[in-house]
Amino acid sequence: MIEQAPRARRWIALAVSASSLALAGIGVPASAQAADADTPPVPVLTWTGCGDEFQCTTAQVPLDYARPQGPTISLALVRLPAGDPAHRLGSLLVNPGGPGGSGFTLVRVGGLGFPPELRARFDLVGFDPRGVGLSTPVRCFASQAEQQAFFASRPPFPTTETEDATFIRGAADFDVRCQQRNGALLPHMSTANAARDMDLLREALGDAGLSYLGVSYGTYLGATYANLFPSRVRALVLDGAVEPVEWATGRDGEGSRQPVFLRLKSDLGASRTLGAFLDLCAAARPAACQFAAGSDREATTDRFQGLMARLKQQPIAVQTSQGTQEVTYALTVNVVNVLLYLESLWPLLSAVLQRLDQGDGSLLLEVVGLLAPPSPEYDNTREAQLAVICADADSPRDAYAWPDLAAAADRRAPYFGAYWAWSTVECAGWPARDAGRYTGPFDRRTAGPILVVGNTFDPATRYQSAVALSRELGNARLLTLDGWGHTAFSQPSECARTAEIRYLVDLQLPAPGAVCRPDFGPFDQPVPAAAAPSAAAMNRLMPTLPLR
Repeated sequence: MIEQAPRARRWIALAVSASSLALAGIGVPASAQAADADTPPVPVLTWTGCGDEFQCTTAQVPLDYARPQGPTISLALVRLPAGDPAHRLGSLLVNPGGPGGSGFTLVRVGGLGFPPELRARFDLVGFDPRGVGLSTPVRCFASQAEQQAFFASRPPFPTTETEDATFIRGAADFDVRCQQRNGALLPHMSTANAARDMDLLREALGDAGLSYLGVSYGTYLGATYANLFPSRVRALVLDGAVEPVEWATGRDGEGSRQPVFLRLKSDLGASRTLGAFLDLCAAARPAACQFAAGSDREATTDRFQGLMARLKQQPIAVQTSQGTQEVTYALTVNVVNVLLYLESLWPLLSAVLQRLDQGDGSLLLEVVGLLAPPSPEYDNTREAQLAVICADADSPRDAYAWPDLAAAADRRAPYFGAYWAWSTVECAGWPARDAGRYTGPFDRRTAGPILVVGNTFDPATRYQSAVALSRELGNARLLTLDGWGHTAFSQPSECARTAEIRYLVDLQLPAPGAVCRPDFGPFDQPVPAAAAPSAAAMNRLMPTLPLR
């Protein structure tokens, strides 16, 4: 998912190596002398048990594909072997988005919850892309304490001129720190290099063609792979689609004028999804949606606007065991955006807003604590995310243009314009670009057709991006989920889930123009109690969420 995740939650504590990067994890392969000078060596995977039914390993891949026999970096992999070995189809690689999301965590923690049909026929394989998590990581701070102190001092996004200037200075400081500690890795962090890594993994796993499930940003990784290696595509599900031209360069010089998420119009997607939330909340009435102002849509919208206006003027103070904490306008926008990602969380969002409207921010802080609990290990999600985005995507180079860009975006998409605009201000002064990045074309005909999936009310990757991607790819079919939330695979739609499974297992595409619907609406479930759900319940979320 495109998921902005500066301090994203982990499902479990991972055993992350805590060495500083510099050149850590980068080595020269022993086989370099014997291998073809133009061909990167295929990694040798030695799997060992790592708990329950899972197996883990690491793979060595080139740091720089222009020097395939040169220094290498490590990729962390985990697999859940196919439950029906006699009918095994191969490996299914998965990517949870981000960028910066951990495929390793997705499979290690969530693999047993994958649909039984996929678990039976495929080895589920999760990997941390280069720079992420347990792979050779991008790390911009000397310690976890230094990292946490830096991010604790930054709001989700600035809302005043004073905060604008402080935020821009902080971004410049972040860029310097990242360059100082990751000088060898940053110029090789593009999605194209992650796709090249993925093709080496496919070969190492023994698959003639790639089977892949990518959501959100993972769709861009999949689309890039499809156009770099079109003859090696077996089945690719691209769910919650990123439009690749807008990601990479934009059109007609947009890349030098607009940050990437404004080119993708993620702000408009979020605004439209919020409108659907308020409409459905009013229709459900207070009995099912606590924030509803009767059944009046306009009154419910006015109530939300009034709440946000008050928060912009005065945060809500909350007494906690750690002292007084403030629920600010920016933090509220951040949490609203996150909770729009899953329709099953919309009743919780209504309860959060109801309590805020009564002057009580404690439930929102409970949700923040569940989405972004203190990590016992160094979590580099935000650092890896920016390393990929800034290597991949053209961006304005003047950080002081951001206040005007954010203000204009907020006028077209209130609340979410500034939120999405400021998320990549670090790219203005980012110290490295990747000469190996891929900027198109994206229309090469693949050996197998690709399934593109889009939700009509997606708060991060608009439905229009899925339509565009399905037309741009050389061999693709679009499946529509006429529903809410980010990515179809994460929503309650047996129709969409079955279509994705049938395609991956049997290579059976849905009919042209196929439309699925949710199994139930967001407010058809019981209203939650006046408390956040348990951590176990929140584990239904994707491992990387856009909480800053």
